[in-house]
Amino acid sequence: MIPGGRWRAYAGPAALLLAVTVTVAFVRGGLRSSDHHAAPPRRAAHHAALEPPRRPSHRTYVVRAGDTIEAISTRTGIPQTKILSLNPKISPTALFIGERLRLS
Repeated sequence: MIPGGRWRAYAGPAALLLAVTVTVAFVRGGLRSSDHHAAPPRRAAHHAALEPPRRPSHRTYVVRAGDTIEAISTRTGIPQTKILSLNPKISPTALFIGERLRLS
């Protein structure tokens, strides 16, 4: 016990913390139990099994530190002219880290 009756100053916040903890525990428990009763969507699973996986319509490359058009061309096997023609808005002398370049 804290001397001088200071425990009263801590009783309110402690009670609030206890109430919030209990409430969160009940809400999380209720959400978990309701997940078990939900039926999985059958149609989506059925179609996913029949359809072949989709490939993206084009490949991209994310520029890393020190990359140049020549280095990207060498790494990917795609000619520099094709990279530049697919990305007309980029400046070949000023690539930015994180910039996405279209490769096909």
